[in-house]
Amino acid sequence: MPSALKYKFDPFEADVNAAELRRSGTRLKLQLQPFQVLVALLERPGEVVTREELRQRLWPQDTFVDFDHGLNTAMAKLRDVLGDSASNPRYVETIAKRGYRFLGAVEAVQEAPAGRPPGAVAAPASHSAASSPSLETVEPSPRAGSESELPRASRGTSRVLFVLAQVMYLIFYLSALFDWQQLYRASFMVWAKAGQVVFVVYFATALVGIAVRLYLITATAFDYHLLGEKYRIIFPGLFVLDMIWALAPFLLADRLRLGFALGASAALLYLPFAQRMLVKMMARKESS
Repeated sequence: MPSALKYKFDPFEADVNAAELRRSGTRLKLQLQPFQVLVALLERPGEVVTREELRQRLWPQDTFVDFDHGLNTAMAKLRDVLGDSASNPRYVETIAKRGYRFLGAVEAVQEAPAGRPPGAVAAPASHSAASSPSLETVEPSPRAGSESELPRASRGTSRVLFVLAQVMYLIFYLSALFDWQQLYRASFMVWAKAGQVVFVVYFATALVGIAVRLYLITATAFDYHLLGEKYRIIFPGLFVLDMIWALAPFLLADRLRLGFALGASAALLYLPFAQRMLVKMMARKESS
């Protein structure tokens, strides 16, 4: 059998050459190892693909890696993208102590036979020539340029810097709550008429911020495989929280020079973007 260029199932399409998964034409974020697991299952729909077969496919024999953790992580990411569930599977069924089986109907688009000129591809019988996209053209990945612009640092360094940023915010929140009387006085001193509102905002966001930072620290420490996705979801709210606390140095204007308060605020304004970049760096290193 010639190897397939693409596999189609329901609204999904897996492009083997580009290592991309699309849903109704929209490219989904799926890292290389989960995509390789998907292709292995799509090649043999309805059959059990053992964990050992997946290990040999994803990791060479001379590679030292926690195979069980790596495969479980890859499968969790694949199910998350497909919207599937291990307890109630629609696409990927877990066969206890053996492997996995793909449940859906799969349509494989094959390469052209050897007698055809290069680039000539037989269209599937169920699609007309006008409706079938050309398989010669592979769209460039929209993330390729942005990922190449990320700083080249080890994943461990990115994780440490990200955790340090969360620890710094934790210190801010705990300091404000520990000396809340000073926070109350500073709120009225800087924003006289709105002092009560300012105090409540900073007090409440400090409580919320402690929970959020502890979550991010523990997720990073345990190398939670969905941290990138979860961070993307909470980023808008986290951005608002960070912008509020970027103005916190002005609460210390009576003790600090105005120029120092401005400089500290400028640095804090940059931190949300730096944290987002670090999360992307961690995700890039994980997929490599």
